[in-house]
Amino acid sequence: MQLLDGKYVSEKLKVEIAEEAAEILATTGRKPHLVAVLVGHDGGSETYVASKMKNCEKVGFKSSLVRYEDTVSEAELLKKVEELNTDADIDGIIVQLPLPKHIDPEKVTERIDHRKDVDGFHPINLGRMQRNLPSFIPATPYGITLMLKEYGIETAGKHCVVVGRSNIVGSPMSILMARNTTPGNCTVTICHSRTPDIKKFTLDADILIVAIGKKNFITADMVKDGVVVIDVGMNRETSTTTKSGFKLYGDVDFENVAPKSSWITPVPGGVGLMTIIGLLKNTLASAKKEVYQ
Repeated sequence: MQLLDGKYVSEKLKVEIAEEAAEILATTGRKPHLVAVLVGHDGGSETYVASKMKNCEKVGFKSSLVRYEDTVSEAELLKKVEELNTDADIDGIIVQLPLPKHIDPEKVTERIDHRKDVDGFHPINLGRMQRNLPSFIPATPYGITLMLKEYGIETAGKHCVVVGRSNIVGSPMSILMARNTTPGNCTVTICHSRTPDIKKFTLDADILIVAIGKKNFITADMVKDGVVVIDVGMNRETSTTTKSGFKLYGDVDFENVAPKSSWITPVPGGVGLMTIIGLLKNTLASAKKEVYQ
């Protein structure tokens, strides 16, 4: 068993991103600029956004945070998104999810200019990704492909099983792994809450990507020897043994699945760190006009 070390890969790629950001500053006099919109005070969202801002600073990006209380109206939030769309100094816009129940996240996502949609959630970006055209790829799946590429994991001709079908991870991940790219060219099976006997499918996986949001859902009896395991799960539980007061668990029972794996991501220290890289790479590509002119 070998670890797919998100910390190692993310730090390496941040050095490369910082070099490119410095080149942009030297030639244009401006830094790549990411704006995050945060509504309310959800603990997880506060942590994620703070991490994104901190990492922008590390790689030489400009970052801005727009905050609203959870009482903000949908109309006011949409008006702000349109204002950010027209600001020529902004390269990337993210609206942190989840949003309060009175705000339709689909409506907000579709209102973001697809040319600044560095989260990769806009239907135009998802459609272009499916057709293997230049696009902003959803940050978590993008980060996973970067990790697979860094470690030289062979994917062509492999059976990739994706557990979870969310628009943020599972569905786009299944498309990326099936595309005629590297990493890619897998035969892909996607499982979800309505799949009977998920174990039948996971046991056949050469590459298993799990994003179902259930602590230790994948157990040792559900995987075959030599499987590559990508654990996207981030399940927070309160803990008296940690400084932060909570502990993170993956969707995979790491302790018992790891001995059967050829490669596996830890939680924390795996996919979560790569998600930030996907976001930074998309913002950099936007600043360089690599996807849209």
